[in-house]
Amino acid sequence: MVSNTIKSRSSTEWLSSLPACILLLMVVIFSTSSDIHNQILRVGEHYWAGYYKLRVDPVQPICDRNLNVEAAVQARIAENAEDDMGFGLFDSEPADPELIRQSIENARLDCVQKYESYDVLSERITPPLRAFRSVELFFSEAIAIGIMSQKFILIALILLCAMTATFKRHHIAMRPVMSSMDHYVASSAQLIANGVLFWSSLSFRTLVHSDGSKVTPEVAFIHELWVYGFGLLTLVSLINLFRPPSNLTKGGSFGRAGLAIPLYATMTIIAATFFFLGLGEGNKPNPAALGIYLDKLLDLSDMFLNVGLYVWIGMMLKQTRFASLVLALFKPWKMPPEMLAFFVVVLAAIPTAYTGGSGIFVIAAGAVIYHELRAAGARRQLALAATAMSGSMGVVLRPCLLVVVIAFMNREVTTDQLFGWGIYVFLLSALMFFIVSMTLNRQNKIELASPSEAVPVMLQNMRPLIPYVLCMVGVVLFYRFAVNVRLDEFSAARILPIMMLAFLIYEHITKKDSVSEDGKSTTPHKGIESCIRGATNQTTAEIGALLLLIGCTICLGGMIERSGVVEMFPQDFTSIWTAMGLLVCVLIVMGMIMEPFGAVILVSQTIAPIAYQAGIDPVHFWMLTLVAFELGYLSPPVALNHLLTRQVVGEEEVLKATLSEGTFYQRHEKILMPMITMGTVLVLVAFAPLFYQMMGLGN
Repeated sequence: MVSNTIKSRSSTEWLSSLPACILLLMVVIFSTSSDIHNQILRVGEHYWAGYYKLRVDPVQPICDRNLNVEAAVQARIAENAEDDMGFGLFDSEPADPELIRQSIENARLDCVQKYESYDVLSERITPPLRAFRSVELFFSEAIAIGIMSQKFILIALILLCAMTATFKRHHIAMRPVMSSMDHYVASSAQLIANGVLFWSSLSFRTLVHSDGSKVTPEVAFIHELWVYGFGLLTLVSLINLFRPPSNLTKGGSFGRAGLAIPLYATMTIIAATFFFLGLGEGNKPNPAALGIYLDKLLDLSDMFLNVGLYVWIGMMLKQTRFASLVLALFKPWKMPPEMLAFFVVVLAAIPTAYTGGSGIFVIAAGAVIYHELRAAGARRQLALAATAMSGSMGVVLRPCLLVVVIAFMNREVTTDQLFGWGIYVFLLSALMFFIVSMTLNRQNKIELASPSEAVPVMLQNMRPLIPYVLCMVGVVLFYRFAVNVRLDEFSAARILPIMMLAFLIYEHITKKDSVSEDGKSTTPHKGIESCIRGATNQTTAEIGALLLLIGCTICLGGMIERSGVVEMFPQDFTSIWTAMGLLVCVLIVMGMIMEPFGAVILVSQTIAPIAYQAGIDPVHFWMLTLVAFELGYLSPPVALNHLLTRQVVGEEEVLKATLSEGTFYQRHEKILMPMITMGTVLVLVAFAPLFYQMMGLGN
């Protein structure tokens, strides 16, 4: 049985999924060990007052507590007389024996106190305390190792998962590889991009090691990881170039093939061209620039490790029946598809906030949402629009990781301020989506089931959800009372994986059916190990595609910063309305072409200070930024959320949604519905507060 189990795992699972799972578990364990250690210290202080003094064995004092004071006084007087003999230019006053006696007596008393403290501490170190102390010190050492290893884990996770995404051809692009031309153009671009990253990392290592400063072993090892990792990634790209998929069509257009190039490769090549040719400040080539900017990821290693955890959380959620059971609550009401889409998108805001960002939620639950809406009678255009928007509303709600990053990098705002105003932005977005979905292209009458018919069925559908709610409550209460940690924006990344494991354990024990890969149906439960393995298999490629895109976005942001484009942005504005209008346009464009975390870093360093100087309140500015980014992720030419929707739904479904008849809005509803909704919200968020101030109705 064991041998069969081992043989049933693919080489990719052994070489990629298993190491990635270990790395993610290490992140959870190390971060949780800090909470456990704090609680252990509280227990130690409760049972042994002053425990912090008992963590190590006391050192015996070396002074003499039985010192003969009078003898010491006479010895000190004789010593002073001998030192003054023959060397004084002027007669000095004789030493005062009483002052010397007082000084020696104080020293003796201090020595006695040290011995008393030593004796008391020695007596208090009992076998139970030693046993407790060994456990506490173990967790303390584990925390130290965890803090030190965060950077190494992040690099290993990025490179391992990037190689998996490359090998599986799972990077994010404008369109999938479908023809031979697509394959060779996209693969060649990846080979060039990865080769450039390898060369830049090598140049960065050479630069750091040759500037005469002392390089610590940890820093040297980090540089080696980058160099060898990108070297292997380049090798994988070369292998892929000569290993075309078997299902490709012949021929193809070179122009369309360019759309199949992964976004990270395009960003890398553009940034590398800028830095390698010395087009920035000083006009000096800087081949190490990309390596320098990628290394900046490590400054926020805990944040980006949380991104990986949130992807893993989403994929484990996808393995459970939870999302389908929640959506089943709405079926008894027989809502028209447009109304059902509204409730689904609004409801999706909660898990979006807990999975860290819109893109992560679309990856995790997009397939389930799309197929549930289709099963309820929604047209493909509407289902695609709702799926793309399903992750857009929750980014302003607690405990979204993106807001935490903003507050971390900008001391002018706090998470409480941003999340407080985020509730109002969320309600506004929900209202606008309801208006747009129910008015512009509603094709079904509103004929809801009567409460007497729907409520009993809805209550019956709630019953399967009760165990999941109990699992959630149990995990939250365990952390609250056993570890003294609340579920918030700072702890969600390490608590939610345990919650998802609780879901999977419950389904394993009860043998509940699992959701199929396409989200259309359920399949017999395959066991907790199989579910975790399946979630991790999907997680590795998604983490690789997402984190590599974040890194290359930071490189592109560095290019924009060094290009002088920001300096062209006006520093002084005669009108706050003009400043706001220009900021709206710039932020939308940034959302169109950049991944959110990299864009936040760039905005924090360049655009935000200009906005503050123009008189725009920091909280107002960042609410505007979040909404503008979401509009950008839903708008061509890139439309990242639509790309992720296509990735989880499948190219075939997207192609079937193409219409040749109907109005312009009906033919392009999947793009126009989200753009109209978020565009209207953006205008209101940007300019309504200014109008409010102008009318003298507020500060």
